Amino acid sequence: MYLSEQTLTALRTEAAAQLPEVAALRRALHRTPELGLQLPATQRLVLDALAPLGLEVNTGTALTSVVAVLRGARPGPAVLLRGDMDGLPVTEDTGEEFTSQNVGVMHACGHDMHTSGLVGAARLLAARREEIAGSVVFMFQPGEEGDGGARLMIEEGVLDAAGERVVAAYGLHVMSSLLPAGLVISRPGPMLAAADSARITVNGRGGHGSMPHLAADPVPVAASIVLALQQMVTREFDVFDPVVVTVGHLQAGTVNNVIPAQALIEVTLRSFSPLGREKLAAGVQRVAEHIAAAHGLTATVEYEPGYPVTVNTAGEVDRTAEVTVGLFGERAYAMAPSPIPGAEDFSYVLEQVPGAFFGLGATPPGADPATAAYNHSAQARYADAALAVGPAVLAGLALDRLAQESAD
Repeated sequence: MYLSEQTLTALRTEAAAQLPEVAALRRALHRTPELGLQLPATQRLVLDALAPLGLEVNTGTALTSVVAVLRGARPGPAVLLRGDMDGLPVTEDTGEEFTSQNVGVMHACGHDMHTSGLVGAARLLAARREEIAGSVVFMFQPGEEGDGGARLMIEEGVLDAAGERVVAAYGLHVMSSLLPAGLVISRPGPMLAAADSARITVNGRGGHGSMPHLAADPVPVAASIVLALQQMVTREFDVFDPVVVTVGHLQAGTVNNVIPAQALIEVTLRSFSPLGREKLAAGVQRVAEHIAAAHGLTATVEYEPGYPVTVNTAGEVDRTAEVTVGLFGERAYAMAPSPIPGAEDFSYVLEQVPGAFFGLGATPPGADPATAAYNHSAQARYADAALAVGPAVLAGLALDRLAQESAD
């Protein structure tokens, strides 16, 4: 690690001191969540928060992104820090006094924590402009929840916003359960899964429920496909390169005495390697088509690729561990024992440049991490205390990576 004990102590102290202001921004964001790629109210709050910092600020064209560049006092490379900003179509049921005012929309995944935390990191770094050799790009991103906002921001030049390609990128995700507040976890290699989907339509021939031999019933065929997909997972894939197949939507027919002409199966597909991802897509199509054919029916498979695997650079994970421990002690960091089956469009960034994505515990006070409501739940709550940790770690990572360049 290239940061002095004095710098680490100052970051920790200043992050704690600014917590009330960062938490107030988080609560303002939480009250007014927005969906997708167009987040005008969220963008306005971010722009207002960044205004006093003297950054170079630009907004997006295809989406309401914010890209801010901090220029250090001396020349050097650039690093990127990212925070996503969009909410979810969830009706909040937390009882928080700052609950969502937008009915049917909620920051159920903690992106309000990410956005305010990135502002906090920007404040910490702006106060150290004279110490920095290089630049820091702050990536405030809409559309993480399925809209691929990171890919769009890359297309609009976020990785080159400082005038040259960033040499490293860092991002985090808070967790409303599983981890105690303040604990950072990461791992080298695959950190999060690729997330794809498939829509399988089993085509039969409708008829009367009393005479199935005169029809071509797609319902039992669809049931066979569902079961065969689970068997495929356990018999065709290495347990050390796992995949997850979950049928989340199964639909056929309207009443009990009519055989429908079609049955619909919708599946989410999770994988942790390019090979596993490719094999899984081919396997779903093969199973669906061949089982249907064995019953004299046909099946069509519409495969929809989603986010790729989020892959961390080993050296940047080591840096994350060292910076976190330097800031908050040995018990503040743990190696994730396995990848997490969730998916992230920060994966697009890490396909382009080295970096690390890490988890940050934000289980609320008094709650048991084992039983607290998880991300995306209408009851998901997050501890503001994590906003004294995330900004400090992000700022520390940027400073350490830039200090490395100066030392080399």
